[in-house]
Amino acid sequence: MTDVMLPPDQLLMDGLAIRSYDVGDGAAHAEAVTASYDHLKEYMEWAKPRQGVAESELLCRRFRAQYLLRQDFVLGVFDRRAASLVGGTGFHLRGRPLATQYAEVGMWIHAQHAGCGLGTRVLVALLRWGFTEWPWERIEWRCDEDNAASVRVAEKAGMPLEARLRNDATPTGRRRNTLIYAAQRSEWSPGTRLAGPLP
Repeated sequence: MTDVMLPPDQLLMDGLAIRSYDVGDGAAHAEAVTASYDHLKEYMEWAKPRQGVAESELLCRRFRAQYLLRQDFVLGVFDRRAASLVGGTGFHLRGRPLATQYAEVGMWIHAQHAGCGLGTRVLVALLRWGFTEWPWERIEWRCDEDNAASVRVAEKAGMPLEARLRNDATPTGRRRNTLIYAAQRSEWSPGTRLAGPLP
C-alpha cells in the first residue's frame, strides 16, 4: 500500500483548510511565525523573532518538495475565509521508512488563535484523516511534560498516554521529560472518542 501511496493534498473542515504548503505561502508563514514568536519560543526551538519572507518562502517550497517525495508531510492550517495561516501541523516520519506506517503529529498554533480549542479540533481531524485516507497504523503525539496546552490537546482528543521519557533530549540537546500519546488504527472506528464530533 505504501509503495503506491499518493499523499492527499488537503483536508477541508469547517472554515479551515489543512493542506500542504505551496509556492507563494512564504508571506503568510513569515507573518504567522513572527507574530507568534513570544508564544512559540519556549517549546518550538525553530521559532525566530523575525522570520523573513524569502526565508519562509524557501522553507515552504522545501516542505512541498518533501511532501511530493513522500519524505515528510508538513501541513499548514489556513483560515479559508481570511486566507491566513493560523497554525502548522503535519504527519512526520522522523526518519522511519514510510512502510512502517508510523507518523508523529506535530503542531503549533498562531498566538491570536491559541487557547480557543483550535489545536484540539485540528488533532481530532488529523486522527480521522490519518486513519481513513492515509496508511498510518500508529499516530503519536509527543510533547514536553511542562507544555500544559499540548498535554491538554492530546487528552481532549482522547489519545492514551503510553510513556513518559525522563530526562529526554530535544534535537538541539535541551533536556525535558517527554510524554508520548498514541492512537492505533486497530483501536479506531467511527464510533470511538477519537472519531467523535469536532469540538
